[in-house]
Amino acid sequence: MKLRKKHRLRKKEVEELSKILNETFGKEIFTGNEIIDQADAEGNAVLSINNEILGLIINDKPFLTLKGLLKYAPEKKYVTVDKGAVKFVCNGADIMSPGVVDADPSIKKNELVWVRDENHKKPLAVGVALMNAEEMVKGKKGKAVLSVHYIGDKIWRM
Repeated sequence: MKLRKKHRLRKKEVEELSKILNETFGKEIFTGNEIIDQADAEGNAVLSINNEILGLIINDKPFLTLKGLLKYAPEKKYVTVDKGAVKFVCNGADIMSPGVVDADPSIKKNELVWVRDENHKKPLAVGVALMNAEEMVKGKKGKAVLSVHYIGDKIWRM
């Protein structure tokens, strides 16, 4: 996949992006001094940090890609799924509430979240929360997270 419309973010944009990501994940992800390029990758806005695709923009909000999540290991905005859901999530399926065993209590509907497995706590997907954390964990039916980036997709393979 080729990156199109690549442009370097200005220092002020990098500082703002860093502030948002650091607040989202509750830890320092970026210092604000990184050189970051934003590009279009077949309809997805991605963020390249030192030539690694570590971030993406979803619904005008920045978030980490799976590779970014692996690199920075945040402990906020996670949704944990049971081992029975892992195969489906890794193939791009949306996350169903019955498969959710835990979630960051701060998650609100329409926020960006990352999905991890219950055994190793490794990232499997990034998506949009379709319900609050409490509803996800206690829910007996329905979609909890709309999957937008998962292991093996175009962004992962970049």
